Amino acid sequence: MKTVDVALMLYPNCQMASVHGLEDLFSVANQYASDHGGAVRIRSYQWSLDMGEEERPAYVIVPGRLTPPMERDEARDIAAWLRDCHGNGATIASVCVGAFILGHSGLLDGRRATTHWYYSETFKAAFPETQLAPGDILIEDGDIITAAGMMAWTDLGLRLVHRILGPTVMADTAKFLLVDPAGREQRHYSRFAPNLTHGDKAILKVQHWLQGRAGKEVSVEAMSAEAGLETRTFLRRFQKATGVRPTEYVQDLRVALAREKLEFSRDTVEQIAWDVGYKDPAAFRRVFQRITGLGVGAYRERFNANAALGNLA
Repeated sequence: MKTVDVALMLYPNCQMASVHGLEDLFSVANQYASDHGGAVRIRSYQWSLDMGEEERPAYVIVPGRLTPPMERDEARDIAAWLRDCHGNGATIASVCVGAFILGHSGLLDGRRATTHWYYSETFKAAFPETQLAPGDILIEDGDIITAAGMMAWTDLGLRLVHRILGPTVMADTAKFLLVDPAGREQRHYSRFAPNLTHGDKAILKVQHWLQGRAGKEVSVEAMSAEAGLETRTFLRRFQKATGVRPTEYVQDLRVALAREKLEFSRDTVEQIAWDVGYKDPAAFRRVFQRITGLGVGAYRERFNANAALGNLA
């Protein structure tokens, strides 16, 4: 029987739920592989630096953690071990902010990657050579795999099962665990989290003003007046401070409000569109789809609290 070694990297404050969850997922997958008469199994084990550096696994998974991402100095020894494993042919994978450790190792330079949406701007600033795709929940870039949110270990685990044990075992495992094996994107779950610590008081004043007017008609001229700035100056400073144009910012605010209404109310789509500032429901639907990656109906079906309670009844 051939075994493929998968090392689950332990480090201070790492998310043990993902480590144990992956062990369980691989155990289920191995059982299905056995049922199908497969000749390959996954051998997963926990590993940390104090256990020595002789291990040469085929895959290394760096989990995320609940505390902020590791800084470069804190990650130095782990990063060096990852580079060594990669140099010996291992595929390196990360979950959530575990991607920061890969970033510190240099393995993501020039590569595509993803991480938790909440830390995407921090990641971009720390690793400008990496092509970050914060909307993707998983990016498989050959010998580097990165998964985004904290629960994206399920997506990563199924992808590795697909690689090692095949698509049939992956599908069986997903069904048993009640996990959607494909089609998810991080932007389905992310929330609008505007930058409020940029230091530009005039722009911050406008941001607070907009938050209080969510859903109301507002123009660039009105925003400029609120900031006490000439329009061109306002546009330049707003984008520098927030990273987006004022019109995009307003759309993000409106969609955030619409998401809340879709999740917790039974209002019609037309009513919600009107409440968040769209006179044309079709235009609202297009903007919502572009920002969230889901149609309005699909979003409500997936996330509406009343629907979820009905399913549990």
